[in-house]
Amino acid sequence: MALTQSKKLGLTGKILIGMAAGIIFGLLLRNLFPGSTFVEEYITEGLFNVIGSIFISSLQMLVVPLVFISLVCGTCSLSDPSKLGRLGGKTILFYLFTTAIALSMAILVALLIHPGNASLASEQIEFSAKEAPGLAEVLINLVPRNPIQAMTEGNMLQIIIFAVIFGFAISHIGERGKRVAALFSDLNEVIMRVVTLVMSLAPYGIFALMAKLALTLGVETFGSVLKYFLVVLGVLLIHAFVVYPSLLKVFSGLNPFTFVRKMRDVQLFAFSTASSNATLPVTIETAEHRLGVDNKVASFTLPLGATINMDGTAIMQGVATVFIAQVFGIDLTITDYAMVVVTATLASIGTAGVPGVGLIMLAMVLNQVGLPVEGIALIMGVDRLLDMVRTAVNVTGDSVATVVIAKSEGAFDETTFNDTQAGKTAGSFTEQVNAELKS
Repeated sequence: MALTQSKKLGLTGKILIGMAAGIIFGLLLRNLFPGSTFVEEYITEGLFNVIGSIFISSLQMLVVPLVFISLVCGTCSLSDPSKLGRLGGKTILFYLFTTAIALSMAILVALLIHPGNASLASEQIEFSAKEAPGLAEVLINLVPRNPIQAMTEGNMLQIIIFAVIFGFAISHIGERGKRVAALFSDLNEVIMRVVTLVMSLAPYGIFALMAKLALTLGVETFGSVLKYFLVVLGVLLIHAFVVYPSLLKVFSGLNPFTFVRKMRDVQLFAFSTASSNATLPVTIETAEHRLGVDNKVASFTLPLGATINMDGTAIMQGVATVFIAQVFGIDLTITDYAMVVVTATLASIGTAGVPGVGLIMLAMVLNQVGLPVEGIALIMGVDRLLDMVRTAVNVTGDSVATVVIAKSEGAFDETTFNDTQAGKTAGSFTEQVNAELKS
């Protein structure tokens, strides 16, 4: 009987076991061999670091070809410029709307709970923020001077712009365009098969990532900022499991519980990798095969969301702004808080292609309202765990927006959405991954 149950264990179960086993194993090593140089050099930074890094790299390897090929395939079917413009407008407006909600809620909860402690200001804190690009530079950099260089550097906004233009051109050259479109459709199937193979390694990669995290995360860092950590975590969970399902119900009329159940794999991957881009292959597959979203919508909204939709980061910024103001004893006005909402919401698009975007955006917000940027150093110790949760929230928001927009565009299969077994049939992505895991 035990063997039969083991064979039925799917991708979600394998990932959960990998996460739990990694954390337990890491904590055991940490407590059995405290301060061990061998454990640090050969296990933490050696074995676990190598396995975890290879897994993350294998996911990131797929992002550029997946985004480019999927977007070209999707745009090919949107030959009407007004339809493409409408889709883009709806997507960006929905993302900005949810980001504004996230920020407002984060600020309100932080003001009510008051996580900041003025005694922390006496600590030696230093933080050097990178300079964020200006609006003109952001707009200029949207269009790639060299598309191949944009792909090499992983500049997602530039890749998206080029892919949309390229796919739109394919749809306007008649029969030759149809042949090219068919080629990209075949390439899309190939890249999805590669995704299947990589996902089969997920439980092992996640085990290594969680074990390393348990070995390296300093428990002492929680003491001084525990209240901040809990406030951010609480708001993130409310946004993911209350706000998003409510928006889904209001704008589409769909069952939010069905949506949440089908998002488990995506959320687990996002939590484990702390990267929306690395999770993108799983997000696209889930949207199309489990949630019933047409490829022409999913291939556009999800890569864009992974690039510009940062509700989880916005929540961190809102709470962090209030926290740092309270630590340094600085009173912010209603106007200041309004500026925080506006600045951070617009910055979620403006700084999308910049490395370390979360801290850069927070530095921008703090400068906007006259708060010391050095205060960021206070929260960096617990930011790694929060980053994992933020990423899970972000991909959930991307998927909610995708379902809502697909429903409004008539590019949604409600039967697939309501079918609990959708995406689990023979030959499907999930079934292929589970087959790889059992073999």
